[in-house]
Amino acid sequence: MRALGAIGLMSGTSLDGVDVALLRTDGERIEHFGPSGYRPYGEAERALLRRALQEAATLSDRTTRPSILAEAEALVTRAHAEAVESLMSAHRLSPQDIDVVGFPGQTVIHRPAQRLTVQIGDGRLLAQRLGIAVVYDFRAADIAAGGEGAPLTPVFHRAMAQTLDRPPPLAVLNIGGVANLTYVDRDRDPVACDTGPGNALIDDFMRARTGASCDVDGGAAACGRPDHAFVARLLAHPFFERKPPKSLDRNTFAFPDPGLPQFSVPDGAATLAALTVEAVVRVVPHLPETPRTWIVSGGGARNRTLMRMLAQRLAPATVETADQVGWSAAAFEAQAFAYLAVRALCGLPITFPGTSGAPRPLSGGVIVRP
Repeated sequence: MRALGAIGLMSGTSLDGVDVALLRTDGERIEHFGPSGYRPYGEAERALLRRALQEAATLSDRTTRPSILAEAEALVTRAHAEAVESLMSAHRLSPQDIDVVGFPGQTVIHRPAQRLTVQIGDGRLLAQRLGIAVVYDFRAADIAAGGEGAPLTPVFHRAMAQTLDRPPPLAVLNIGGVANLTYVDRDRDPVACDTGPGNALIDDFMRARTGASCDVDGGAAACGRPDHAFVARLLAHPFFERKPPKSLDRNTFAFPDPGLPQFSVPDGAATLAALTVEAVVRVVPHLPETPRTWIVSGGGARNRTLMRMLAQRLAPATVETADQVGWSAAAFEAQAFAYLAVRALCGLPITFPGTSGAPRPLSGGVIVRP
């Protein structure tokens, strides 16, 4: 099949904004990476999304949209449309230049044990506004078949890993609000899972204690001392003993008071960074072999203290950021959903028994045309 032009989108559980990226692919090999961009959420928009996350905790029907969720869905759809339109305008692209848009929406609840996962965002409205085919609702088919519905990006991680000259096996670690890893060993189907909290708890803590949206560059954590007893208590949760595949809701480990008042700001930031790292370390014994190479993407790759902790705990394996190996850490997940959208159009699988627990390799996504 010929390569298609695809735009991918990503609004992660860190709620910082919308990443957008263009690539060309036939669903197997990536022919070309195009431009990328970013549409930040304003503080009022983030506040609305946080309220939506709270309201979603009471959902039992994935199709219902109570008041705040309906308002948040309209925001998500509008913000993603603006991100695509801005990218296309900046690079003088028309709808005829793009074959498909991959639109994962905003995850507000993910409880695969209850066969419940909700990503708000109106794919049909987005397709109508853009005049381009849209693939959305990527998780539903996998969940319906008994899988975890997450993580979704391992098949893209495998395609990217095959472009690198690094000793296998290799792990791609994405640290967004929730962290997930993909284990890649040559052409074998990938093994993947969520590892535990990523940036979400750190961001919640910093916002509650300082008003900042995150721990910029890990600067606060660099001045603090982790409370290892606190980390050990959280790691006693049964999730960390489960073997892959497994996935996590963003708020599974959210604290009633995310400010953790018993900690100073530096110690709290250092402790939560250590939690993210130790959760990753807990997964390693469950992998087929110990990875020799780790590539880190997502917002966590910008946290220098977290990266230093990872390098120490994963030694002697090498730990590099996506940018260091020539990938784009900022656009990585948006690129993934461009790739997945093309695979969906082609009927190719996007989840596998080793990545989501699906009974067989499954395609997914709902395809809508303008």
